Amino acid sequence: MKKVLGMGAALVDVLANVDDAWIESQGVQKGGMNMVDWPQMERFLAALDKPLRVPGGSTCNTMVGLAKLGGKAAFISKVGDDELGRLFLKHLETSGVESKVGISDAATGCVFSAVTPDAQRSMWTFLGASDFLGSDDFVPALYDGVGVLYAEGYRAFNADCFKKAFSLAKLLEVETALDFSSFGVVEACRKTLDELFEQKMVDIVIANEDEAFAYAGVKEEAALEVLAKKAKVAVVKIGKRGALIAKDGQVTRVQAGPAKAIDTTGAGDLWASGFLYGYVNGWDMERSGNLGSIVSNEVVQVMGAQIPEEGWARIRAAM
Repeated sequence: MKKVLGMGAALVDVLANVDDAWIESQGVQKGGMNMVDWPQMERFLAALDKPLRVPGGSTCNTMVGLAKLGGKAAFISKVGDDELGRLFLKHLETSGVESKVGISDAATGCVFSAVTPDAQRSMWTFLGASDFLGSDDFVPALYDGVGVLYAEGYRAFNADCFKKAFSLAKLLEVETALDFSSFGVVEACRKTLDELFEQKMVDIVIANEDEAFAYAGVKEEAALEVLAKKAKVAVVKIGKRGALIAKDGQVTRVQAGPAKAIDTTGAGDLWASGFLYGYVNGWDMERSGNLGSIVSNEVVQVMGAQIPEEGWARIRAAM
């Protein structure tokens, strides 16, 4: 099996339950991702009463899920030489993910995820050391044994590094996958995303319904049609109704799992784990998408993006 190399931010997730009024008081759009500096993050953390702290970050969650399924996964980013950085590296080791993580003088990044009663999360991100991953960190040897480069859209804010990772992958005949990550990313990084699409640098593009609308200006099947012209495989996830997948002119619809969600943190990340596992093993789109739904169904039943072992046992039985 070919390895998947994940490119993303190395972050520690900090999760807390809030109500809709609290989100409104912050003056942000619910369900979005907001970049903050360390003083702003410190104010959030100081106001929280015993929040849940879990190593994560979008791509890291996907690579951990892929490894738990039995796939080969590696992860490149940077952490600080601090307690959170050591916690993060230990998480990769125990999860079976090959570390390509460097050490920076900056502090390890973190994300505050505020979860409302409808299970939706709004995020505030301090990138910290992750923001110091640069173009020079991407060299041909990094791609040895790699079949797919998978990148979160958040990394597009560092456009030079982002484009270097994709262009080198294509030069070395490594397939590429891009998850839009947030409608805010699509709006802020549209130029970079369009450049990658125009240069045929993206083989797989994954978006949820909000991200797809932000890019295409239309919804669901119409958005899928737009994205299908940009990549060989296009995915639009439509929440509780599952996902639409386009490949070779064919559209496949897969259903979501039956679980009642208590927290959607990591739902998209873990959906990608299942889908990528199927993809690198040569499964068809229906089978790959169904595994994505099975894995995502488990993670929405817990707080945070870490599926407990009994959940993984159910997933493996379903496989």
